[in-house]
Amino acid sequence: MTRLVIDASIAIKWVVQEEGTEAALALRTRAELIAPDLISGECVNILWKKVERNELSKSEALIAARLLQRADVDILSTRNLLEPATRLAIELEHPAYDCIYLALAIQSDCRFGTADKAFVRKISSAPLADRVVALADY
Repeated sequence: MTRLVIDASIAIKWVVQEEGTEAALALRTRAELIAPDLISGECVNILWKKVERNELSKSEALIAARLLQRADVDILSTRNLLEPATRLAIELEHPAYDCIYLALAIQSDCRFGTADKAFVRKISSAPLADRVVALADY
């Protein structure tokens, strides 16, 4: 089975119906999923924003958080990713959050799957474009 780094833009689709939910759910059976521990905080933030925007109730957000806690994703520490992620953020002139996921993909010799279309577009002309795959294309 292929290994794939995923980010919060994919994981959140497992518990909240959005564009791309079916593709995100399919990944769970098609790849061994890994993520940096950063994914937990990002998912919490997304759920909080959805409550603030009245897209989810408080109880729905808490249920979603509980489900995400039990998701079959190997969560890895970001500690060893600090230097490579910083290098990527500087070279790509891009926020560090996405670069942490990308650094994990490079370190794990696999690809980084994301539903973040803007990041996929931005990196498409960069030397590391082959490391990033859009959810819709996986």
